[in-house]
Amino acid sequence: MDELRIGIVGLGNMGGTYCGQFSAGEYKRCRLTAICDSDAQKLEAANAGDAKRFSDAREMFESGLIDAVIIATPHYAHTTLGIMALEKGLHTLVDKPISVHKADCERLIAAHTDSSVVFAAMFNQRTDPRYIKLKELIDSGELGKINRINWIITDWFRTQQYYSSGGWRATWAGEGGGVLLNQCPHQLDLWQWLFGMPAKVRAFCGVGRYHEIEVEDDVTAYLEYADGSNGVFITTTGEAPGTNRLEIAAEKGRVIIEGDDLQWLRNEVPTSEWSKTCQGGFQKPAQWEITIPAKGRGPQHVGIIRNFIEAVLDGKPLIAPAEEGIHSVELANGMIHSADIGQTVNFPLDGATYEAALKKKIETSTFVKKVDESAGKAADMSSTY
Repeated sequence: MDELRIGIVGLGNMGGTYCGQFSAGEYKRCRLTAICDSDAQKLEAANAGDAKRFSDAREMFESGLIDAVIIATPHYAHTTLGIMALEKGLHTLVDKPISVHKADCERLIAAHTDSSVVFAAMFNQRTDPRYIKLKELIDSGELGKINRINWIITDWFRTQQYYSSGGWRATWAGEGGGVLLNQCPHQLDLWQWLFGMPAKVRAFCGVGRYHEIEVEDDVTAYLEYADGSNGVFITTTGEAPGTNRLEIAAEKGRVIIEGDDLQWLRNEVPTSEWSKTCQGGFQKPAQWEITIPAKGRGPQHVGIIRNFIEAVLDGKPLIAPAEEGIHSVELANGMIHSADIGQTVNFPLDGATYEAALKKKIETSTFVKKVDESAGKAADMSSTY
């Protein structure tokens, strides 16, 4: 194959952005040949050149006009459309999260039976130089054993109008969660990508703490690993201006990512070794102050789509295989479930148990959402942050 023919399903904020990128010539050796949305106005307005317009995804998948598809719809449809696309033999790129809950992730992943079909996820933060360099430090052993992780990611501020702009937003039936399912899949993916999956979590979720919504908009979670290391993950959409600070305490010092670059206060002697051999009671090991430059944020969404195209045409390894998307969903599910039952939750999470709990939430919900009709139907089909 010399040229990849791509379709996009869902023309909200992200799908519309992808259309514009194709029209602007961001991607080589490919063409946007089809787009799909149930909203006729969005189909008409889309910046997609002469791409064929479809109102039905199955019809587009069976049209013979595409070799690959980008799915940028609201969350629950990621599973159903992803399965449909994979069963049709289409190379598939699913926006985050790959599914709402672990059981659906397992169903989606099980549909990927043909290894020649490329299946990727939109975890664009994996292209950020800061996190790439941190992963290199961890994987090389330069930091030594990690003892503690703190991530405060509270710069997701959203207004009530944001939540009122679409009926699916911040509801159990429409989105399957709040800040953990919408804003934080990237950070949860990075957490497991960098540090692996914990053994257990105890979380506290504020449901509608700052907004008139029925899902979590404030989370504090404690995560514990099998080797005794631990971490705290704090997030919300209710604080302004908010903070984005990742701090890692390891045997060979402390690394902080806050803004540009990595700040590494490096121990000349590992902490545990110094503790056992130092003859004094209060002295700390000598340290080096190291700045590891990591300017910019990398190619982000464009980088993931380019990588997807190269994986199909050239066999290049994926930056973000979709199968790895189950881990961020499992972390989000585990945190919500822990808060719901008021107990520590062990990993791996029982997907069926969580699915049943989520269904019960939907069935018993009495929340009546105020939707700003002036925002129009377009907001209902947006896959946004």
